[in-house]
Amino acid sequence: MEFLPETTIVALIGLGGGLVLGLAARLGRFCTMGAIEDLLYAQSDLRMRMWGMAIGSAILGTFILSQTGLLNIGQTFYFSVTWMPLASILGGLAFGYGMAMAGNCAFGSIARLGGGDMRAFVIVLVMGVSAYAVLSGPFAFLRIYVFPHIEPTTEIPQGIAHAIGYYTGISANYVGIAIGAAIVAFMVSSAEFRAKPSSILWGAMVGLAIVSGWAGTQWVANTGFEDLPVVSHSYSAPLGEAILYTMTASGRSLSFAVGSVVGVLVGSFLGSLIKGHFRWEACEDPRELRRQIFGAMLMGGGAVVALGCTIGQGITAFSVLAYSAPVTFAAIFAGAALGLRHLIAGFQPAE
Repeated sequence: MEFLPETTIVALIGLGGGLVLGLAARLGRFCTMGAIEDLLYAQSDLRMRMWGMAIGSAILGTFILSQTGLLNIGQTFYFSVTWMPLASILGGLAFGYGMAMAGNCAFGSIARLGGGDMRAFVIVLVMGVSAYAVLSGPFAFLRIYVFPHIEPTTEIPQGIAHAIGYYTGISANYVGIAIGAAIVAFMVSSAEFRAKPSSILWGAMVGLAIVSGWAGTQWVANTGFEDLPVVSHSYSAPLGEAILYTMTASGRSLSFAVGSVVGVLVGSFLGSLIKGHFRWEACEDPRELRRQIFGAMLMGGGAVVALGCTIGQGITAFSVLAYSAPVTFAAIFAGAALGLRHLIAGFQPAE
């Protein structure tokens, strides 16, 4: 901190975790949309177990941090607002359906962009702008009116582990560690998954990338002088923040979000070079482009309403066992399943 501004330090922390996430996307094929497609249409749960491994590892690492005093979970964003189930459901459904229409989520689109896919560039731009339009732009007033952010007014904490601890008297950290370990154990109970050690490794690395965000930003918050939030990775509003920083860097400070987005981009670029998969791609069908733009708009707005995307809610919020995480993730899954059915069968009755 004697040599670098605190905002630069948190950006570097985000960059490091983002690099790991980008490499996981390219080298480990870690992808939400791919996991859902494999489960529904290829009868393979391998990539979904990777996702579960990431969740379990993130929970385990986060609550170990909390137990050792390296993280105050109560300072995280997910514990600062009262959970609104309807926002999680509606926002998650919109995000999931948009993800199916666009062909990928925000994180996956950044990873594809790192591999030279210019269609993903359009998705990234549209999603970033639409997220900010709902977060602080012309649609913000409607969002705040329908889903206002209200500080918790009850003594019951906003997390699953903390609520269990509140009612049972057991340490929330022990509850969280037990839940995380149980999820990891369930994921590796599959012989098919155990036969793919690289999938286990990359799933765990994704979880640890989330933990690194919590640990790093908490350290800066504890030892620095600036009022910086304790955050970890998410890719909805941070896309808009990265776009704004690109246009107005001389008047804005770096942030964890900007570093995280750049990290995924660089990590996926390096991963595509290692794999020999880098190639420039463009959209040749106007109907496909129209569908992707529509999907990106839904994802941007839906993620802001749900307070996170597949990474922000699906792993980062899960890592602190926020109430919103399982509900939002289930809604995203349902929205994606509906969107895929629309694309494949056109809403025809199942035979």
